[in-house]
Amino acid sequence: MKLDHFSVRTPELEAMKDFFVEVLELEVGERPPFKFPGYWLYDAEGGPAIVHLIGGDEPVAQDNTGAVDHMAFKGDGAHYDAILGNLDRMDLTYRCQTVPGAGLRQIFVTGPHGVVVELNFPPAP
Repeated sequence: MKLDHFSVRTPELEAMKDFFVEVLELEVGERPPFKFPGYWLYDAEGGPAIVHLIGGDEPVAQDNTGAVDHMAFKGDGAHYDAILGNLDRMDLTYRCQTVPGAGLRQIFVTGPHGVVVELNFPPAP
């Protein structure tokens, strides 16, 4: 098995879309004509939609993402500084760390509704 996609339900559809587009550099793409609002977001390098956003009026706890702690994405090192710049520009809360012994650079960023995204990048050259 491998991960196909994940879905996020939100009453703040546009803010959540902007978060994933700006922070993860995903692109809005084709989506079936469902009877509810939403977006499917794709990696700029192609492939299937990896994030499905579902809009709706149901309230979502701002400080609780349920049993899911966070979601993680792997990026290339060339975008590390640009993504940090995007996070600063968007005034988002984040923290950076390097995995001891591996050199893997990580950014943990909190988006709308307290959704936490882990971004992993190879060690700096």
